[in-house]
Amino acid sequence: MTLRLLQHRSDSGERTVIAAQGDAAYVVPGFATIRALALHAIAQKISLAAAVEAAGRGAAVDIAAEFEANRLLAPIDHDDGAHVQLTGTGLTHLGSAEGRDKMHREAAVAEKQTDSMRMFLEGLEGGKPAPGVTGQQPEWFYKGDGSQLVGPTDPLVMPAFAQDGGEEPEIAGVYIIGEDGTPYRLGLALANEFSDHVTERHNYLWLAHSKLRQAALGPELLVGTPPDHIEGSSRILRDGEVIWEKPFLSGEGNMSHSFANLEHHHFKYDLFRRAGDVHVHFFGTATLSFSDGIVPQEGDVFEILAAPFTLPVRNPLKRAAPVQVAVQQL
Repeated sequence: MTLRLLQHRSDSGERTVIAAQGDAAYVVPGFATIRALALHAIAQKISLAAAVEAAGRGAAVDIAAEFEANRLLAPIDHDDGAHVQLTGTGLTHLGSAEGRDKMHREAAVAEKQTDSMRMFLEGLEGGKPAPGVTGQQPEWFYKGDGSQLVGPTDPLVMPAFAQDGGEEPEIAGVYIIGEDGTPYRLGLALANEFSDHVTERHNYLWLAHSKLRQAALGPELLVGTPPDHIEGSSRILRDGEVIWEKPFLSGEGNMSHSFANLEHHHFKYDLFRRAGDVHVHFFGTATLSFSDGIVPQEGDVFEILAAPFTLPVRNPLKRAAPVQVAVQQL
């Protein structure tokens, strides 16, 4: 059975790590965070699964009940949010070109391929290189630091100036950097990458602006070899009623790039191999409600589910109050 790790915070603020396999879940004694557990495993030169096994079993936990009570956190964090990097890649899934190409087509000359389509085709050709060969680099973007990461049931807050707040159902890789600069993949998490698609559609060079938004992770960290095929569902609820729903696919079998290739082109940069830092890297999607003409409204709830994860990521949409910023000359 697949091992899943979760982070829990009690009503009194006490934090614990939970391990789950199948329908059974229990507290992992001795660890308050998954990051602490991962650093311990690295120091002991053992796997996360082995570290969990060595820690023994604490009290049983009903994770579904804890999820509904909003006591489950994102499955990774850091005491200092500046040491968490949220990044991602696009045009990585076999169906991902259609929606993006539709967004960018009007900005391109009719007889020419859009830049999106060109990048997608280059990924198809070189995104899964043979071992020892450097593959085609993907589209890459930055979302922010740990202050932008929200939990599985927390609101996703778009800035007052945002033109859109739209879901992106994805799988994210969760990593920590060892003392010698080695990146370690802790596992995969279900994610809502959350972007401003109207801003991006206006001009694809505004992609960087559209991605500087919050992102949410589901509560479970899937440990071990990533599944080749992940099938899930993304939906939007308004006043408790489903207004849009669509299946989505992920996993390497449904992608034009391998995880290894995407990881290489992220961690090849020295600044992303700083000891102790945490990285959350979003692997992309091919399914957007925006492509179907849906306009999310404040109060709508995004819900994303996918096996082998047993719990969803479920976040209401909010808009922040306007903030006036004026630069002062010193």
